[in-house]
Amino acid sequence: MVFQGDAVDLSFIPASSVALVVTSPPYPMIAMWDELFRSRDPEIAAALDACDGLGAFRLMHEDLDRAWEEIHRVLCEGGWACINIGDATRTLGGRFRLYPNHARVLTACAALGFDILPAVLWRKQTNSPNKFMGSGMLPAGAYVTLEHEHILLMRKGGKRDLASEDQKDARRKSAIFWEERNRWFSDIWDFKGARQDLFHRDTRGRSAAFPFELPFRIINMYSVRGDTVLDPFVGTGTTTLAAMASGRNSIGVDIDPGLLRILEADACSSDAFLNGFLRERAAAHNRFVEEYERDRGPLPHRNRPHGFPVMTVQEEELTLLSIDRVKSGEDGSLQVFYREDYGR
Repeated sequence: MVFQGDAVDLSFIPASSVALVVTSPPYPMIAMWDELFRSRDPEIAAALDACDGLGAFRLMHEDLDRAWEEIHRVLCEGGWACINIGDATRTLGGRFRLYPNHARVLTACAALGFDILPAVLWRKQTNSPNKFMGSGMLPAGAYVTLEHEHILLMRKGGKRDLASEDQKDARRKSAIFWEERNRWFSDIWDFKGARQDLFHRDTRGRSAAFPFELPFRIINMYSVRGDTVLDPFVGTGTTTLAAMASGRNSIGVDIDPGLLRILEADACSSDAFLNGFLRERAAAHNRFVEEYERDRGPLPHRNRPHGFPVMTVQEEELTLLSIDRVKSGEDGSLQVFYREDYGR
């Protein structure tokens, strides 16, 4: 489901009903979001006009704090919140400084009761040949550039209890490949070379959408088949599409109705992209198998649904999907029909 609404008021979502939140909010003190924050609080506008960077930073985060409170409320016990956010650098009143957004979000979420866990640095692609800002060769007037963002990982309470037989079965089917585990559970991610050609790339200036691989990894790391994934700043819907590719339910919320219209149109025509992504995931595993067995001998286990070799017993029930079709409803719902053949 996709809804027009404000992330600070998710009262239409029941408490403890969401297993995972994957989102990227507007970044305080990044100029592209100034007008949004100005429109939400006249004190923010006054602080920016007065070149009071620290005051504007404080007020912007106080606005976002209300969204983190709602996220904590709707998450189930053991549910995860994964927040992609970048720090900001900016000159106001003739002073250049860093505004540490990630640290401020962590502080707020810890105060709500989240358990803060090791985070991921997403190393972003840059076309700039210069690795500094400022005067260059003469000390000490240059500044290190920001070439990464943070993927903050936190959990509400202790480990989630997946005790029923249905939950255990969903968890086994939702397993990831051994070689994916080794890449994904690293604290530095670099998506260079990954296929990211989603729709409406010209809207990135309005939504700053993260690459598809980012929410796809997180959803498969921290939820199981059939869970509900929430993105309260859904934008053009990358999280929604990644949830569709992963066999999860999803809720997307955004204040901009124009972005939601783009999301609904994209979702209904996304099967070719998503199935291509899923086929490449299977192909990457088969390439791993071929290389491993050439150099080290046969893998010790075999996946039952699809028949390919796997490294561990936990991968034996791993089930890959493909999307047969997507149907939209007048109420903003998106119904996805699957096949268990990863698009072959």
